[in-house]
Amino acid sequence: MELPVILLKLLEGLLVSFQIFALTLIFSLPLGLIVALGRMSKNFFIRNIIKIYISIMRGTPLMLQLMVVYFGPYYIFGWTLSRDYRFIAVIIGFVLNYAAYFAEIYRGGIESMPIGQYEAAKVLGYTKTQTFMRIILPQVIKRILPSVTNEIITLIKDTSLAFVISVSEMFTAAKAIASSQASVIPYLAAGLFYYIFNYIVAFTMECVEKKFSYYR
Repeated sequence: MELPVILLKLLEGLLVSFQIFALTLIFSLPLGLIVALGRMSKNFFIRNIIKIYISIMRGTPLMLQLMVVYFGPYYIFGWTLSRDYRFIAVIIGFVLNYAAYFAEIYRGGIESMPIGQYEAAKVLGYTKTQTFMRIILPQVIKRILPSVTNEIITLIKDTSLAFVISVSEMFTAAKAIASSQASVIPYLAAGLFYYIFNYIVAFTMECVEKKFSYYR
């Protein structure tokens, strides 16, 4: 197999990896904030249910979670799902997993804010929602960006776990080509693609951090 053909197949897999990456971020970042607020809730029931959810998501392998989301409906409820559900199961698994991690990052950022910020906002007549959205959240985002960047970079590499339920992303494509050609070149090419992908994300997040530098 010629190198251009190998690269084309890897690019097809990269597109799937990017779709997993993008959809996971789109859904897990806002969900993580909601989970974080639930984790800090004064309601005992809500707080502890969220705590258990976070504990399970962080305490079990993502690969196992993907298998449960994909095979669970059949073995638990007897539902027969279409082949298209494979990709949906990957997104559900990734979103639930990463929302738990992002929730703890959000929580750390929110709880690090001085109590004086809330008191000053109250004196100025801000409601609790206005205080959080206009004063607290922008500063929290600035503080947690390095931690969020680390998780995003990890997410890029974790997209390779989609192979466990036969979703053909870039690593799966590289593995198939390497097996058929008895060559390590597909792995090296895939590694290069992952590195470039990570570099672009890291550079983008660095630019975002600079945008928030006025909160120093």
